[in-house]
Amino acid sequence: MRVSLSLLLRTTRMAANPSSKLIFAPAGDKQTQQADQYTKGTLERHQLSPSPFTQFHTWFTHARSSGVHQPETVCISTAHLPSGSVSSRYVYLKELDATGFVIYSNWATSRKAADIQSNPRASLAFWWHEVERQVRVEGRTERLSREESQVYYRLRARGSRIGAWASEQSKVLPDAEGEREVLDKRVKAVEEKFEGVEDIPVPEFWGGLRVVPEIVEFWQGRESRLHDRFRYTRDQNAEGGWKIERLSP
Repeated sequence: MRVSLSLLLRTTRMAANPSSKLIFAPAGDKQTQQADQYTKGTLERHQLSPSPFTQFHTWFTHARSSGVHQPETVCISTAHLPSGSVSSRYVYLKELDATGFVIYSNWATSRKAADIQSNPRASLAFWWHEVERQVRVEGRTERLSREESQVYYRLRARGSRIGAWASEQSKVLPDAEGEREVLDKRVKAVEEKFEGVEDIPVPEFWGGLRVVPEIVEFWQGRESRLHDRFRYTRDQNAEGGWKIERLSP
């Protein structure tokens, strides 16, 4: 394929001219274009627990005590097969046990439900700015039973329990009557259905999803982007069933 010289020169000039970009080298509220340096901590092998679950609990507890805003916020990414199209969204981590990390969602109509039906694997990413730490998780997924999901569902605010029944998550709302009005009518219908009922049952299409990790990475920010990174990989021959390796930043 031949490319004209004028097009090549124009493209080169645009690439070399920061003023042509909508965003270029942002650095928060600083005047300089150099990114922040991370200086709040280090991470050495001797500080790590043999189990990534125990290590995560230690870091999560530290994040909460250090004023991290909602450290349970996590980005979950899924991929649909056979297209390989990837999607990500932020949710709340609601449980951690000796098996994995649990979130809750609609598993009938949501995008993540369709992705996981075709490809039962997911990744999680936590970012705790105040302590300059990340945690990454990769693994297979499994649904919690309805009985297990009911335990958490009871803890939700009544409005959230009603909303789980009313919302066909991720489906397009028809605009014939106004998009929001359609949703409001569904909510009203569910409120009427469960009027006077305190222990609202969890919907069959809603519940917990556990990400059972095969890889967990702990990342501590360091100066000059020379971060400390340690990766846990499942290995039955290693201590506690996990192999720990330091990664290049």
